[in-house]
Amino acid sequence: MNAPQPVIAPANPPIGFAEFVALVASLMALTALGIDAMLPALPAIGDALRVSVENDRQLVIGMFLFGFGIAQLVHGPLADRYGRRPVLVFALAAYVIANLIAATSSSFTLLLVARFTAGLAIAASRVVTVALVRDCYSGRAMARVMSLAFMVFMAAPVLAPSVGQVILFFGSWRLIFVMIAVISAGILAWFVWRMPETLRPENQVPISLIGLWAGWRQTLTDRFSIGYTLAATALLGGLYGFINSVQQIVHVLTGDDWLLVWVFIAVAGMMALANLLNSRIVMRIGTRRISHTALVGLIIVSAVHLTIALAGAESIYSFAILQALAMACFGLATANFSSMAMENMGGIAGTASSVQGFITVTIGAFMGLVIGRAFDGTTVPLYIGFLTLGLVALVIVAVVERGRLFRPS
Repeated sequence: MNAPQPVIAPANPPIGFAEFVALVASLMALTALGIDAMLPALPAIGDALRVSVENDRQLVIGMFLFGFGIAQLVHGPLADRYGRRPVLVFALAAYVIANLIAATSSSFTLLLVARFTAGLAIAASRVVTVALVRDCYSGRAMARVMSLAFMVFMAAPVLAPSVGQVILFFGSWRLIFVMIAVISAGILAWFVWRMPETLRPENQVPISLIGLWAGWRQTLTDRFSIGYTLAATALLGGLYGFINSVQQIVHVLTGDDWLLVWVFIAVAGMMALANLLNSRIVMRIGTRRISHTALVGLIIVSAVHLTIALAGAESIYSFAILQALAMACFGLATANFSSMAMENMGGIAGTASSVQGFITVTIGAFMGLVIGRAFDGTTVPLYIGFLTLGLVALVIVAVVERGRLFRPS
């Protein structure tokens, strides 16, 4: 297999560094907004649309994630053929429309269809933003951009539940979808106004079955690409399990749904700090040493949390504190996993990003749905999932690196 490519200097970013990071973060945040703003509204949606089984409400999140994962196989080749701009502009417009349909849904089935469609559309934001960054940066510089963007992006899960809760206090859950549509339209206008096409004409890849297969094959056979993609998938399974069940967990532990906001502030705040730290140290310490250390930390924290849960000693304080620590480790690990998975994919960044995104989100969403639907009134299923998936990720990373963990590269 090919060794990791050396660090390459930025390739003339089309806009200033700060605005580039802010725009990428805003595009990434639309996905988080579409998930996290829903969490306080799940009980209200279930009551309004007559959903009798409480765990079925999690499908509002799950269907969005499945659409988000599946569509990445389509958006990547389109972005490599026609460019980043047209694909993202069309997708963001579709995302606005899907949210407006969700806002007017008269049945749970129609709402789920709208959510699945919204996931299909906003998948372009994940694929195109990664491709945009890879068009302009590589190596540790790319990891720094992704960490800074992820740090800004984390404002979405911090603020989204709060905004959703405030909207519910003054009005209907339907207004949450209207809010998402309005914000998405604003970011679409910003992107159209400021971001030129970053895919050079000579790098356009014609769409063909042979070409697609070649891109998929390269992505799936490169040891670093497939290995770190699968490791990230395992960790995302735990994250999605947390997202699916956190509203019910907070309700059981406290009976006060407003505390969900504070749990998200703690969790997302620690993830943001972790990514800020990563952006400051990754150029000096290296992606492998940081991510491997963070992965071991995640496993240790998950083991401690599972022990507390099994002992029946879980409280809102232990839940929030330990989950925040776990998510800090998660942030340090996955930001660098994504960068390392793209190390050898410069020539097919869009296609590689789409294949990697399809794997991580689709399989991760399925594992997260299994964990979420196993909710039994305790946090035990969640932390069995976190610990198991963390160990799986560690084994995968050890195989990819051939046992040479914690290397300063």
